[in-house]
Amino acid sequence: MSNRVVCREASHAGSWYTATGSQLNAQLEGWLSQAQTTKRPARAIIAPHAGYTYCGACAAFAYKQIDPSITRRVFILGPSHHVPLSRCALSPAEVYRTPLYDLRIDQKVYADLWKTGMFERMTLQTDEEEHSIEMQLPYTAKAMESHKDDFAIVPILVGALNESKEQDYGKLLSKYLADPSNLFVISSDFCHWGQRFRYTYYDETQGEIYRSIEHLDKMGMSIIEQLDPISFSNYLKKYRNTICGRHPIGVLLNAVEELKKNGIDMNCSFLNYAQSSQCRNWQDSSVSYAAGALIVH
Repeated sequence: MSNRVVCREASHAGSWYTATGSQLNAQLEGWLSQAQTTKRPARAIIAPHAGYTYCGACAAFAYKQIDPSITRRVFILGPSHHVPLSRCALSPAEVYRTPLYDLRIDQKVYADLWKTGMFERMTLQTDEEEHSIEMQLPYTAKAMESHKDDFAIVPILVGALNESKEQDYGKLLSKYLADPSNLFVISSDFCHWGQRFRYTYYDETQGEIYRSIEHLDKMGMSIIEQLDPISFSNYLKKYRNTICGRHPIGVLLNAVEELKKNGIDMNCSFLNYAQSSQCRNWQDSSVSYAAGALIVH
């Protein structure tokens, strides 16, 4: 039997972000230096997962709220873009590579999650093709670098869950969210607008198309800030906003709901919003990005 460690390569390095460690480090430092610390220590953050040239500056506002001195585990929940998945899946890897340093998966937490029977195992190929978790790794490594030997990650690929499954996973993960040594990273972009995304909602009372998109996104963001999973579901049903991480967000909101029942008081706020470009006509397209943080009082 081979004892070789199973590694997930940084498959999007060199395309979605730079593969050179020193250059990546300098870019992340630059973006983080522009962001303010206002919601620290965050228990959960919502961060975008596009190429860093598009969303690196926005994501910094979420990662700036992390306190590495108390964080021992980073749960990363990302949506599945390429494989149909009706449940959540765990990685076959033990180590996730980044151009900064390698991140190890918490095998004890993984074993506990396996035991529930609620998880599938993704293939290494599925894991490496998916970008929603990987785009959080360099930022996680950077934010945690002062304690890089003291923490592990728990990557979870989230499928197209129905509302009752979002509730089930929320309940399951709520005990981890209750622990101050855990951080949850929820990977999501916001509106994908344009004909190429088959989504062209436009409220002309808002003026230019990009203003209508911003209004729609900010409506969703303020509903997320209310920490009410049912309101968020209703918003999605009504407007069909193409928030690709809606299921990871739904799982977080349900975990929060569970903790609220136990009298735990939490507060969520968005700290930054950006669009890849400003849409002004029907030929245009854009993706929106938002950075948010959840703190426990």
